[in-house]
Amino acid sequence: MGRIFITGSSDGLGMMAAKLLMEEGHQVVLHARNEKRAKDALKANPKAESVLIGDLSSIAETVELAAKANATGEFDAIIHNAAIGYTEGKKILTEDKLPHVFAINSLAPYILTSLIERPKRLIYLSSGLHRDGDSSLTDILWEHKPWNGFQAYADSKLHNVFLAFAVANKWKNVFSSALEPGWVATKMGGPGAPDSLEDAPQTQVWLAASTDQEVQTSGKYFYHKKLEVTHPDVNNTDLQELFLKKCADISGIKFPMV
Repeated sequence: MGRIFITGSSDGLGMMAAKLLMEEGHQVVLHARNEKRAKDALKANPKAESVLIGDLSSIAETVELAAKANATGEFDAIIHNAAIGYTEGKKILTEDKLPHVFAINSLAPYILTSLIERPKRLIYLSSGLHRDGDSSLTDILWEHKPWNGFQAYADSKLHNVFLAFAVANKWKNVFSSALEPGWVATKMGGPGAPDSLEDAPQTQVWLAASTDQEVQTSGKYFYHKKLEVTHPDVNNTDLQELFLKKCADISGIKFPMV
C-alpha cells in the first residue's frame, strides 16, 4: 500500500479521492488551508494519517507546507488537487502581490514540486479549459492586460500541464502526468455541472495507486482514465522551460533539474 499526499483535500474532489484511497488501504495525508478546515477534514476522514495546514496563496506558507510534508516522511504519490475557480470578477492580489488564481493554481504546485522530496508519482489536476490557455506566457501576472477571470483560470490549468510535462522530461525516475476530472458539481464546479461526480476522482486515484501498466508512464494527459487531446503547445520544451523560469523568478525557488 502507498503513502499519498493530496493538496486541497479538506473538501471536494480532493476529499473524495482521499476517501477512495483510504478505502483501498493506502495511507493518506490531507491538506487544508487553515486550522478549522483541517479539524473538519480529520473529523470527516478519521482514517487519514494526518492533515497538514498551509495557505497556498502565500509563498511563505507554501514553502512551510513543503517542509511539513518532508518532515512526515517520503510519499509514494502526490496529487496536486488544490485550485480555485474562474469566478473572480476582479483581480485579487495575495500578500505577495500576485493574482490569487496564479498563486494557488500555478505557483503553489511549482513550489511544492520543487521542495518536497520526490515521490514515485506526481499527479496534477488540470481542466479541459487548459486548451483555451495562453501558451505565450506573456504578462503571466496580469500586470498590463485587462483582467479576465475565465482566461486567468484557463491559463493556470495550462500551467499545470506545462509543469507536469516538464517534470516528466526532467525527472526520469518519476511518473508525472496531468488529468481533467470533468466539469462536476463541486463547490468550484457549481450545482449545474453536467459531468459525473462519481467518476471525477477516479483518474487521480488510479494514477496515484494503480499497478496497471497504463499508469507506469509519464508526460501524459488523461480524462476518465483515457488519453485525451491537449493544448498543442504542451510538449514544447522551450515553453516548459519558460514556465519554470518565470515561476523561479517569481518565487525565488529554483527548480531542481536532476
